[in-house]
Amino acid sequence: MPRDTPTRWTKAELSAPRRQLLETMQRILFGRIEGLVVSNGEPVLTPKPRIVRDINLGTDSVQVPELDDYRLKRQVVELLAQLERIGDGVVKCLEIRHGLPFRLTLEDRFEGSG
Repeated sequence: MPRDTPTRWTKAELSAPRRQLLETMQRILFGRIEGLVVSNGEPVLTPKPRIVRDINLGTDSVQVPELDDYRLKRQVVELLAQLERIGDGVVKCLEIRHGLPFRLTLEDRFEGSG
């Protein structure tokens, strides 16, 4: 995947783990992925992270159509950039809204002196 033009990435250019993460977010629609392991900037889906779905009552169910290839939305590009910055670690919680990443929660250790 070209790293110099991230806003022009398409689904087809993604690695298999990134594509699988994208498709998982689209299936979730609303909810979160907890305990997502990241290795060398790539999502690791084995062991499977915990998926928590939010089901909105009193609204029509909306499905994101599955397309073979398309340009990635800004939120997805930002998520992939964050995973690269993490390098190796664990995403405590990835919140999903409308099938897109909305909020990323990381846990760090306090590095103060004393």
